[in-house]
Amino acid sequence: MALRCDLIIRDAMLIDGTGGPARRGDLGVSGDRIAAVGDLSGAVADREVMAGGRAVAPGFIDAHTHDDQAVLCGPQCMACKTSQGVTTVVVGNCGISLSPVPMAERPPAPLDQVCAPEWWIFDSFGAYAERLRREPAAVNTLALIGHMSLRLGAMGRDLDRPATDREAEAMRRKLAEALAEGAAGLSTGLFYAPSRHAPTEEVIAVAEALRAHRGLYVTHMRNEAEGVLDSIEETLSIGAAAGVPVAISHHKCAMPENHGRSRETLAAIEAGARRQAVAFDVYPYAAASTSLAARKPRADVPVRIAASLPHPEMAGRMLDEVAAGWGVSLEAAVERLLPASGIFHNMAEEDVQRIMAHPMAMIGSDGGPLAEHPHPRLWGTFPRVLGHYGRDLGLFQVEAAIHKMTGRPAAVFGLEGRGVLAPGAFADLVLFDPATIADRATFAEPRQPAAGIAEVWVNGRTAYAEAGGATEARSGRLLQRVAA
Repeated sequence: MALRCDLIIRDAMLIDGTGGPARRGDLGVSGDRIAAVGDLSGAVADREVMAGGRAVAPGFIDAHTHDDQAVLCGPQCMACKTSQGVTTVVVGNCGISLSPVPMAERPPAPLDQVCAPEWWIFDSFGAYAERLRREPAAVNTLALIGHMSLRLGAMGRDLDRPATDREAEAMRRKLAEALAEGAAGLSTGLFYAPSRHAPTEEVIAVAEALRAHRGLYVTHMRNEAEGVLDSIEETLSIGAAAGVPVAISHHKCAMPENHGRSRETLAAIEAGARRQAVAFDVYPYAAASTSLAARKPRADVPVRIAASLPHPEMAGRMLDEVAAGWGVSLEAAVERLLPASGIFHNMAEEDVQRIMAHPMAMIGSDGGPLAEHPHPRLWGTFPRVLGHYGRDLGLFQVEAAIHKMTGRPAAVFGLEGRGVLAPGAFADLVLFDPATIADRATFAEPRQPAAGIAEVWVNGRTAYAEAGGATEARSGRLLQRVAA
């Protein structure tokens, strides 16, 4: 009897997510799983898609997002991800998570840039998880718990000091509860004011909860500029003390005086990896984006306004132009614009390429869904890696690029059955044209879907199609980390 599938994609270049060579063949889907891969000429299906040699890969895993709110707001809110082939997002990064601490008033920056004030309503991770199960997202979601959120819950607004032992223990207990309810790990944002005064010992005390649950420690490090090497060592020491794997978020060498130092930082990470489990993610742009209050403005670092609460009309404008128009200094302009976020052109292209090409690298967008004028990484990250850096610049082969955004993050985050093309794996899939895939989002026009993405499936259902855009399918699931 012939194999019967719900879907067969025929005559595709199959890129399986392992980093191994692509091969020509077919792929069959039954329900939410891949049923078969190879020569399926004898199989039949309810729907057949002729790939014509275009590529089929596992759906892309966005290793670093701030989609905590966006995944709760319906499929169209996730078009920024499904349109570029993303089928799984990791939320709760940089120390900021929408649970397990509710907030009655607007939280301090940068929490207010990630989730709108009215969304801080979840008093437990279980409540957040239940909302996702009741109203599924368009994509799969893996969630971290933010140290910054825990700190606000335990310490209120009195954050310009280390936590007491009692406060650290309260954070540890809250984290342990969230891990038991399905959260995957702890994230920190030690660079930011709400966590800047947390010493290494405080983080270790909170992270101790990860040990029993074999959770992951993920960090926006304390310093990505002149103190980047010390911050890498701090990160490694926290992971070693807690006995858990670590992941460095959006690895970079920020500010002009640190350009070129990725040779040193990657060597330090490699040395750490010989002693313990270490990973890092990177986005394919030489500009960062965060709260406008996070860094003192400098004349040699151009800044574009992403959003401003008191002056929304300034979104998309350059900070120096705004300051000149107002007849004030850069610092005074920032004060007028706050609360606000910005796009900081503070990295070197050589570092971006060196970090991205490293075999340990994963790809994460770090996009800001709430920004009026977001960084183009929100819409363009994954096609930019494949098109601009892979095909056009030849930084890596397409199989290596796909591994960085599928098999590699699936292994790091413990996503069982994801990130590979294999019988029995979940049918998270992207069909794209390697010859035409490209990011169209720019710093001037950031909300542009990619070219070359033909169709995207999440757990076997179409989430995005080039002809019609994002569908209304809510086939995403809340994922749990399965530790190796």
